Amino acid sequence: MKAPRKYEDLRSARWFAAKDLRSFGHRSRTKQLGFGAEDYAGKPVIAILNTWSDLNPCHGHFRERAEDVKRGVWQAGGFPVELPAMSLGEPFMKPSTMLYRNLLAMETEELLRANPVDGVVLMGGCDKTVPALVMGALSMNLPAIFVPAGPMLRGHWRGKTLGSGSDVWKYWADLRAGVLPPSAWGEMEDGIARSNGTCMTMGTASTMAAVTEAMGLTLPGASSIPAVDSAHARMAAAAGRRTVELVWEGLAPRDIVTRAAVDNAITTLMALGGSTNAVIHLVAMAGRAGIELPLSRFDEISRTTPVLANLRPSGEYLMEDFFYAGGLRALLKNLGDRLDRSCRTVNGRTIGENIAGAEVFLPDVIRTPATALAEEGGLAVLTGNLAPGGAVIKPPAMEPRLMRHRGPAIVFRDYNDMAARIDDPALPATPDSVLVLQSAGPQGGPGMPEWGQLPIPKKLLQQGVRDMVRISDARMSGTSYGACVLHVAPESHVGGPLAFVRDGDMIELDVPARRLHLDVAEAELARRRAEWIPPPSRYGRGYGMMFSAHVGQADKGCDFDFLSGAGPVPEPEIH
Repeated sequence: MKAPRKYEDLRSARWFAAKDLRSFGHRSRTKQLGFGAEDYAGKPVIAILNTWSDLNPCHGHFRERAEDVKRGVWQAGGFPVELPAMSLGEPFMKPSTMLYRNLLAMETEELLRANPVDGVVLMGGCDKTVPALVMGALSMNLPAIFVPAGPMLRGHWRGKTLGSGSDVWKYWADLRAGVLPPSAWGEMEDGIARSNGTCMTMGTASTMAAVTEAMGLTLPGASSIPAVDSAHARMAAAAGRRTVELVWEGLAPRDIVTRAAVDNAITTLMALGGSTNAVIHLVAMAGRAGIELPLSRFDEISRTTPVLANLRPSGEYLMEDFFYAGGLRALLKNLGDRLDRSCRTVNGRTIGENIAGAEVFLPDVIRTPATALAEEGGLAVLTGNLAPGGAVIKPPAMEPRLMRHRGPAIVFRDYNDMAARIDDPALPATPDSVLVLQSAGPQGGPGMPEWGQLPIPKKLLQQGVRDMVRISDARMSGTSYGACVLHVAPESHVGGPLAFVRDGDMIELDVPARRLHLDVAEAELARRRAEWIPPPSRYGRGYGMMFSAHVGQADKGCDFDFLSGAGPVPEPEIH
């Protein structure tokens, strides 16, 4: 336990407490903002990094929540300062918010380093904001608490409950097959997104909020609270109060994010049947804490972790139901000794202490190991000659008949090629075909867009086919489902084996054996490799050029080579 800190030990004291010309300017400008010395003198300065924007409906309530956080900071004797940060609104940004995750991580780190702040409340939720904020906070390593946006309310349509993403893909397939009238599709548009908050399925947003809580960086139970529930405002205020205490205690993110805490996060991911995107983000987050995280660790934990959350897209229910059922604390308690309960969390207690009183109120929503949706395998890591660096698949969300499959490839050069040909009646597709998408990875996309759930060809939809094997170096939405092999590494754009697949090549998928194999002779692959011409860079200037030059592959977390790791960076000098 660290000794309690004094005011003169705080970073902000360097700005405000000195008796020199620079501190005169800092104090006078703070008064210009309407704050007197009694508001900040001798108090920790708490940054509130707010990713609100008009183009991020998931964060539409964050203007109010920032005020709730401020209330908590004032109550605990701190001085709150709100700093806007890049919003990364998933529904609108193209080609992918993943292109900008590392930019927000950089912004987070540098905002905290450059300004007179002692601790931070991180406000995020919409997919990439969670890992980005945590990555930046881990790199800067100031006392920090994450406040998740929370899921939106359930969708409704004609007496049915709708889940964002999952039901969109389902009914879109029905519309394309001609079994759903356009009028009904239009009605769904009015009823599927009924409040502020993130997707209410176990998509990437809810997955990342949950694994961040399991890692110890949120208050207990924070990740499960719906965005518009009054408990969410109370949680935000509590986070503000606790962050002030963290500053005095000197408890920082890297004290919390240990190897055991990362294992707890992976175990939680598997038990939730969570998003495949979490694999990339957890690798990057762990890397910022100086922890190397190979894909094999995900598969090891997956093999021994049952799927306990009966949530779409792997199950039946939605996040609102999960909250009423007891939330993440209840699920963690049901995991028993699969968790390391000694890991410390931001409230100063261990995760075991935080879940000790948790109960399950809806046992069909949060299962026990004896009643699990699946005995193992929330996610699976595949390897083979088609994915030397690994690939990821989500077994509970695919049709069981495809767990072992062999079929001929239909190759699309890129997304535009796929979009132009997927519904062509002449496309030689059968239910046994394996759809392959190239040029969709970190550099090829660029930014590794969520294109991995390739659409089923229309003529197969009309025959009743709703799943088939699809392979790409892309990601897919955490709300998606199907036999989609994702994150193939190395990607095709940099000369990974996926670049050398041709129409008609036989591909073997064996999920139980964790194998992905291209049945082409090595001599033929060598010939194709020798003939392959590297594609030109996607960008000639700006951030995109920097991204392409420095982004890592999916199995390395897609972080920038100059940002990964936990090396020291000098504090700014005040002159």
